[in-house]
Amino acid sequence: MTRHTRPLRTDIPEAAGSSVAPPVVSGRLDNGMEVLVLPSYRSPIVTHTIWYRNGAIDDPPGKSGTAHFLEHLMFKGTERYPTGHFSKGVSAVGGEENAFTSWAYTCYFQKIPAGHLRTCMAYEADRMRGLRFDEGEIASERDVVLAERGMHDDSNPARLLQEALHAAAFPAHPCGRPIIGWRHEIETLGRADVEAYYRRFYRPDNAILIVAGDVEPVAALDMAAEIYGVIPRDEGPLDRSHPIDPPRRGRHRLTVAERSVRQPRLRRLHVVPSPRLAAPGEAEALELLAYLLAGDETSVLHRRLVVETSLATSVGAGYMGDLFRDRTLFAMSGTPNAGITPEQLDTAIDGIVAELTGTGFSEQDLARAKRQTVAGAVYEQDDQSTLAQRYGAFLCCGLSHEDIALWRSRVEAVTGDDLLRALRHLDPRNAVSGHLIEAAA
Repeated sequence: MTRHTRPLRTDIPEAAGSSVAPPVVSGRLDNGMEVLVLPSYRSPIVTHTIWYRNGAIDDPPGKSGTAHFLEHLMFKGTERYPTGHFSKGVSAVGGEENAFTSWAYTCYFQKIPAGHLRTCMAYEADRMRGLRFDEGEIASERDVVLAERGMHDDSNPARLLQEALHAAAFPAHPCGRPIIGWRHEIETLGRADVEAYYRRFYRPDNAILIVAGDVEPVAALDMAAEIYGVIPRDEGPLDRSHPIDPPRRGRHRLTVAERSVRQPRLRRLHVVPSPRLAAPGEAEALELLAYLLAGDETSVLHRRLVVETSLATSVGAGYMGDLFRDRTLFAMSGTPNAGITPEQLDTAIDGIVAELTGTGFSEQDLARAKRQTVAGAVYEQDDQSTLAQRYGAFLCCGLSHEDIALWRSRVEAVTGDDLLRALRHLDPRNAVSGHLIEAAA
């Protein structure tokens, strides 16, 4: 039996201010697979998730959409479990399953009664190496993906704007490609493409197993060792290098005009450090900054743009700390009021950012942002699936579960000066702004 090469431990010291993080028990199998158990005994339910540290950024050049296409094909069965066999079993016990692909990771998950955890492990372990590649099913599923692209992307002006913005923000790095892929490249994907991607990345040392819910940690680790541990370890490291974008010089504005647009929109992006690359406290300051700008009705952008000047009907801001391993995005958005253009709203945000760079935020505002941000993380613990997804995303983006455990203490340590440094990342001269408008008849 495969042994655990890291001792069982609970890594959440109270002194770290970690009441927003549950007890974590971790292990690593001999084949390199990382295992985390997040016990919670509020209900007799278990969430079983398997994460692969690869996603759309690992699609080969000219083959965007490969990771997402493979995610679809992973439900087409193996020799042991034909198509639909496992899904029917999960449904029969009242469970649910799904999967999703992002830029840096792909996740498969099941939420089931606790007594069926072994079945989920057996199934995922089998399709990690035993997926069937049938030419007919590949062609049929490619049509499904193209239809998904048409329904959710090509016919959605807001999604088209988002794709254009990402391509502009990351001109060389594959983060600039859409997860679903460009239509003309999806059309070329065949068996050789998805099988090569599968053989390269679907391996135990590239996977993370996270089990959350009503489970005894040592028993779960032993079960993982018994079921996943028999998968042979792959030889040699994975090459994870990607092109690096050049420094941004000057502002980039783009417009998407479509006849179907009834409500103009503004969305602007700033390329900022990810939590993995950020200086100490920098990622936490960016997260708090997003809340202070547009987190609630007392936030700066809401107060200035919605309440005081009526330039917008809604605003938003977010730090995308769980999407990318390297450089990531800070986004701001707004819906202009009647008679206001996205460009006018964009210019108003420029002025507010410039003003804040000089004045900063009050201690009261900073304290309120910390309370609300920490409270939101506490509420996440009520949903074991959300908790598992939070851990999985950040682990795939290069953090450790110890980093997650220390998150609260780092948030509480953010100062006004840290916020001013974070604001410098929002320099309008380096913004990528997108304006969604109605096309002329």
